[in-house]
Amino acid sequence: MIDKALFKLPGLRKRMPFIAILAILQSLVIIGQAFFMATAITSLWHGKGVKTAIPAIVGFAICFFCRELVNFFRQRFLDKFAYQTSIEMRTELLDKVFKLGPNFSTGIGSGSLTTTAISGIEDVETYIKLVLSKVLNMVIVPMIILLAVIILDWKSSIVLILTFPISILFMIILGYAAEGRASKQYDSYQILSNHFLDSLRGIATLKYFGRSKDYANSIYHTSERFRTATMKTLSIAILSTFALDFFSTLSVATMALFLGLRLMDGIVTLFPALMALILAPEYFLPLREFASDYHATLNGKNSFQAVQKVLDTDEGLSEQIKAPILWTDQSSMRLSGLTKKYETNRGVSDVNVGISGFTKVAIVGASGSGKSTLLNLLSGFSNPTSGTYQINEMEEIPSLNDLNWRKSVSFIPQNTYIFAGTLRMNLSFYEPEATDEAIIWAAKQAGLEKLVDSLGLDCLIGAGGRTLSGGQMQRVALARAFLSKDRNIILLDEPTAHLDIETELEIKESILPLFDDKLVFLATHRLHWLPQMDLVVVLNDGNVEGVGSHQELLASNAYYQKLIAEMRG
Repeated sequence: MIDKALFKLPGLRKRMPFIAILAILQSLVIIGQAFFMATAITSLWHGKGVKTAIPAIVGFAICFFCRELVNFFRQRFLDKFAYQTSIEMRTELLDKVFKLGPNFSTGIGSGSLTTTAISGIEDVETYIKLVLSKVLNMVIVPMIILLAVIILDWKSSIVLILTFPISILFMIILGYAAEGRASKQYDSYQILSNHFLDSLRGIATLKYFGRSKDYANSIYHTSERFRTATMKTLSIAILSTFALDFFSTLSVATMALFLGLRLMDGIVTLFPALMALILAPEYFLPLREFASDYHATLNGKNSFQAVQKVLDTDEGLSEQIKAPILWTDQSSMRLSGLTKKYETNRGVSDVNVGISGFTKVAIVGASGSGKSTLLNLLSGFSNPTSGTYQINEMEEIPSLNDLNWRKSVSFIPQNTYIFAGTLRMNLSFYEPEATDEAIIWAAKQAGLEKLVDSLGLDCLIGAGGRTLSGGQMQRVALARAFLSKDRNIILLDEPTAHLDIETELEIKESILPLFDDKLVFLATHRLHWLPQMDLVVVLNDGNVEGVGSHQELLASNAYYQKLIAEMRG
């Protein structure tokens, strides 16, 4: 019901005493309300006239105003704290995801991750406000009111003392049932998010192959499972609320019955009996308020745990590379026994390659041969199962998942991501402090001179702005690499695979100058790249079939000859 990690939030412990003081003040003004109301009614009952009741009525109004004032300050205080905490949590979450790399996002599902970062954080914000306000109220307010009832009429307090634990017990029993349902609902929501986003990304391909209707039906059935899970969770949450309302109403009615009988017998006077009866519903009110928002609390708890799961994930960042690496003609790299195996038993095995100086390395193979896996190992996005790296005669290291290595590398993927922002922000991704002159120069090198001239650097692109063609997006990625002077290790993962041949050849003319005086790793299945490469690593089902220049392999490597023949059709 309440995650203990919530109370470890930064700054919460300092704020808890203030929230507790507000709860105590609320209890006192509730008692004041009951006191003045009972005084006014008793005065009128004894026939003393309205004038004698006016001070009590004014006192009641003041207490009512103070109660609303306490609620206002508490709500404003918690709104500000929860909002600030949610902003910091979202920032930490996105920073963590960025550090964990694309493999983590792929594993957890980009749809699920997006849902967690947007609506999940909003649920956490609501969760913080509900728990901090209503849980403390549920603990403090009933205890102080019960103390007042004991002082007024200890026999009436027995009913409250006996029924409150029963209400709590029922809430716990039904709460566990609702929590289980809510967890299943949240899992369904995450699956629906992943499924919907994946289908949305591939809608063009699905329509091309005539499968869009099949996936529409699949999304429908997934959303129906989510709807069913939601309704089951709500039914238990509503049942919990009903049970609490029933027991609290029954308790107040029982207390009223005994008070009435004792009043008739003259055992108790009107004022204490009336004040105790007025306080009885207030005694159960914090519990009922918590129950009414129980479903929102469960959603918030699940979202909070999902966020904490990401934040607690080990980044695996090493600190063995002491500074960013500027690759020179004297630099060297050695991959020794590099192996990465997934649960499906796919991956790469026993990669042994030595590289020195400014070298252009092509990684080729059939689909599923392990090209992207090897590139992920070289980028540091993935850690090897076994094997080591050695850079510039340093000690052998088990992983390139190192912050300084990331600062040394430019990565150009198949599909360049364009951020919602200005053209300047997108071009200067690696160098945010770059001058406009440097940005324009890099754009010119990447063949974007006409685009910059027509739009200007302040033009909004991406979501909510001007859209770019596939070729323009790839050129943006190239411009980012051209602009970065300190990153001369470049990794390209099928950078032109989704483009038509004319656009691809145009972009190739822009890419080739980028390769000068750099270490380049290019994963590709396009033949026209290979003659320009210094070294070709040939993969077959995760195994290295050959390493050498294009001409050497073409002359002596049977598998490479077969692969080239298949690529040529």
